[in-house]
Amino acid sequence: MAAIEALRLSHFRSHRHAALDLDARPVVLTGPNGAGKTNILEAVSLLSPGRGLRRAAPETIARRPEALGWKIAARIAAAHPHEIETWAEPGGPRALRIDGKLAPQAALGRLVRMLWLTPAMDRLWIEAAEGRRRFLDRMTLSFEPGHGEAVLAHDKAMRERNRLLRDGIADAAWHTALEAQMARAGAAITAHRRAALARLAAAQEGAQTAFPAATLGLSGPEEAPLPETEAELAAALRAGRARDMAAGRTLTGPHRADLTAVYTEKGLPAAHCSTGEQKALLLSLVLANARALQDDTGSAPILLLDEVAAHLDAERRAALFEEIVALGAQAWLTGTDPALFASLGAHARHLRVTEQAGGSRIA
Repeated sequence: MAAIEALRLSHFRSHRHAALDLDARPVVLTGPNGAGKTNILEAVSLLSPGRGLRRAAPETIARRPEALGWKIAARIAAAHPHEIETWAEPGGPRALRIDGKLAPQAALGRLVRMLWLTPAMDRLWIEAAEGRRRFLDRMTLSFEPGHGEAVLAHDKAMRERNRLLRDGIADAAWHTALEAQMARAGAAITAHRRAALARLAAAQEGAQTAFPAATLGLSGPEEAPLPETEAELAAALRAGRARDMAAGRTLTGPHRADLTAVYTEKGLPAAHCSTGEQKALLLSLVLANARALQDDTGSAPILLLDEVAAHLDAERRAALFEEIVALGAQAWLTGTDPALFASLGAHARHLRVTEQAGGSRIA
């Protein structure tokens, strides 16, 4: 299984310096609000591709008031162990080194599979589609590391097309070339997402779990059908040029997709479920994702679950811990009250995070 054996932080958020030496067990971080627990989870999330669980720009992460830049170093235990370092100098972009060699962020997706759930995601089912797309793409990326590259390729070509649209440039050759790139990458994105949804459905079916199953789907804006194939997407982009030019942006493609979910047992759309049911559905999908990855790769992903225990009743909390232990996943869990995690006992590493001298201390 993949697990973080060592984690070192330097001038990262509230942590001037932090050093954790760990084993493969779950990690429980408790302490008062504002002590720096979520900052540790954010640091771990930056060992995967993208901007981490807070989607923060590199320049906003450095500890204040020093603003010296920041650095994360980790040793990953897996079939083939790896040393990872990621950092940003003041005013500079995020950089990455794997086993002593500079590498692109996409390379992280092939080393560490990582899933997370934060309190900010509790409203996922009732807010804008953008958050649901990010949630789906995170799960998709865990199955298909190349998904991130397809998204980047699509978005790069779309930005160029949008620039033409805003500037009123109707040159057919330019549009056709960019639309071909978008169609190729967009078809791959949709195929990856569909495959991920199929894997999640299979992982939920027949699973022994206390969490409700969700029936998932993928739709276009306002439940419209999505162009699926490269040819369909290219034709839709070509047909929509005049409309897109009037809007100043591209209105067709995988960037407009939405993840739909229905509480299977009740036949109720997730948006109409209670707050507790919506949270349980999210956890159900994260756990199904973890089970599917374990089946596919033989290794459970690293799970980052921020303040998750406080939002569950005692029965579901115990069920969550049992599933994490059964998976053998290194889960990172945060909470203010150590009593919420008492049932994990020696199955987890328990650490206390406190404020000290204007920073965070871990003991």
